Amino acid sequence: MQLSMDGCKWLSTRMAAFQRLGASSRLLRNAPSQLTQTRSFAADAHGPAKVPMWAAPGSPSTWKEEHFVFVSLAGWGALFYGGYKFFTSGSKKGAAEVVEQVKAGKH
Repeated sequence: MQLSMDGCKWLSTRMAAFQRLGASSRLLRNAPSQLTQTRSFAADAHGPAKVPMWAAPGSPSTWKEEHFVFVSLAGWGALFYGGYKFFTSGSKKGAAEVVEQVKAGKH
């Protein structure tokens, strides 16, 4: 099988492209330190380290943010639940008795 001049030129162009690709991939493999992604935060810690809530229960300023959120939500939940129980369980009268008293004007 004989290749024409156009075929030879096409083959040599492809071979050169593959050689460049191979050379660039070798360069990438030999220089991993330049391409290694480092894991860092936007800002390093400034000030004292944050601690879990149970490590310093009397000092909310040193708590981790998520622990502060949990304690705050639990406090608001307890406040609302306590208010609900206070305002709804104070009266032990049935609904029928309340309606009768309102109609009779004894409320």
